[in-house]
Amino acid sequence: MANASLFDFNGEPKGKVDLPTSLFEGTINRSVLYDAVVTYLRNRRSGTAKVKSRGEVSFGNAKPYRQKGTGRARAGRRSSPIWRSGGVVFGPAPRDYRRSIPKKVKRLALKSALIDKGNGDAVIVVDGVRMSEPKTKRFIEFLRSAGLDGKKTLFIMDAFDENVFRSMSNIPGVEFILSRNMNAYDILKADVLLFTKDALVILEEVFAE
Repeated sequence: MANASLFDFNGEPKGKVDLPTSLFEGTINRSVLYDAVVTYLRNRRSGTAKVKSRGEVSFGNAKPYRQKGTGRARAGRRSSPIWRSGGVVFGPAPRDYRRSIPKKVKRLALKSALIDKGNGDAVIVVDGVRMSEPKTKRFIEFLRSAGLDGKKTLFIMDAFDENVFRSMSNIPGVEFILSRNMNAYDILKADVLLFTKDALVILEEVFAE
């Protein structure tokens, strides 16, 4: 059975805690992980790049000069792409990069990412995270005591806590997410997954099959 180190919020080790076998044991499906990460990144693209074609630039339809007798090449409109400030040929236009994958594939990718972190001893559980007011120093002290200082840490809670969020939001390399919103990309990007005990319970309730 997969397990993780357990700490209190003072950074003191409290032994081990078992991880849900339904999410942290099994075979890693790397092709599914690839599909999930590509889908996540594509869905984050805005696709709003846009340039003006020759029909959209602000020029009239008059010829720049007469057709013959000037010794210059013929020219029909100032909006031609060969002219300065003219339209752009084959430039970017708004498009939708989004793609979708089945819900079962998303969950399989999430499970594969969790198994990968569990096998690499990159899962830590913390108990008793309570803050009456935002204090970044308090959170930094915990990370240092738990050996997480300088690591890319994904802190996972079961419910949003503004004091905790504001305490860690400006610490470089530390990100916050709710367990029900977890995805394979955020898991793989982090060096360490830092769960609260309640977040593990919610994670199993939401994603375990």
